Amino acid sequence: MSTYLLLSLPTSIVKSGDKDDAFNTVKSHGIPSETALYPFAIPDFKIGTLDTLVIQADELAKLDAAAEQAIAKSVDVLKAIFDGNETRISENKKVNDKTFQSYLQSFAWNKVKYRADRPIPDIVNILKAEIHSLDEDIKSKYSSYQSVKANLQTLQRRQQGNLSTRSLASILKPSHFLTSEYLTTALIAVPKPSAKEFTATYETMSPMVVPRSAFTISEDAEFILFGVVVFKKHAIELSHKARELRYVPRDVTYSENASDQEQAETKSAEEQSEKLWGETLHLARTGYSELAGAWIHVKTLRMFVESVLRYGLPLDFVSGCWVGRSKAISKVKDSLEGQYAHLGGNAYGKDKKGNIMRKDDANVAELAAGTIGGTEYTPFVEYLFEIA
Repeated sequence: MSTYLLLSLPTSIVKSGDKDDAFNTVKSHGIPSETALYPFAIPDFKIGTLDTLVIQADELAKLDAAAEQAIAKSVDVLKAIFDGNETRISENKKVNDKTFQSYLQSFAWNKVKYRADRPIPDIVNILKAEIHSLDEDIKSKYSSYQSVKANLQTLQRRQQGNLSTRSLASILKPSHFLTSEYLTTALIAVPKPSAKEFTATYETMSPMVVPRSAFTISEDAEFILFGVVVFKKHAIELSHKARELRYVPRDVTYSENASDQEQAETKSAEEQSEKLWGETLHLARTGYSELAGAWIHVKTLRMFVESVLRYGLPLDFVSGCWVGRSKAISKVKDSLEGQYAHLGGNAYGKDKKGNIMRKDDANVAELAAGTIGGTEYTPFVEYLFEIA
């Protein structure tokens, strides 16, 4: 899995103040065989007032986290849809038909969906509404699919279990039931090892059991299904006694159309499950693409807002995105923070050996609390992240 480091630094890090020179200087801190730095274009948004920027910084931090959670949910749905098949999951994790990394490397602000000439609060509200709507749609559709799938599994288990649990609709016949004003036929599933004991004792399990009335209806590898004739007023007592003896009374009323109804119900559930599977997959796949795209737009706004708050006006900073394995990107991050620690002011100093280090005191804690989302204070604007 790749790790990404979005960052911006003032062009004053080079004497020329040129953006290309600044970009190449930042790039020199990389590990050529393990990392790559790509330009990351940030539009010139309407800045507004300082108070507005501070408010939007906090809103964007919350929206960033919400988008990341929504993406993770869409991936969870894909995992469930494909039963954890990583190949199929990966095939469906695309952003505008590209891998996330390709999308990020060639990122360009979507001017049609999110007009950069609008005030930042307006753009934030559009992104917030889109992310919330997609997240809710995915959750709702997946919940419907889960419900239908659970119902189908229940129906299938009823048809595939043993005689103590499965549906008896396809087994029972009218001849198995005694129709009388006072008598009824009780159905009892008995474990095979207990069959002899049952046939020897069933007549005394409750009052008014008709002697020698037990008969075998069906059997499988584990159970034998017996029918026993008993007076109706003692049928419940017979069932209670059967449970005490670890037999399984089956409270089933015979219906001539029960088997056909069950088959029709199962077929309907299968068709509905298949339909919702396709709809859920489509929504999760589309949702991942739209959410991941929206997430990067949120991060772009965060980069811009904090760069303005950190570096001031006029706008003069260079931005880029590092890509690589986690350990390699961490080394790049540490190298850059060491090189440009002076941008962090009093938050950084040197240890006894002369190495750059972040101070750990109340002033630094106050600086960290003032950053967007209360993240760890760093000497320049940076966001380290991965995607589900």
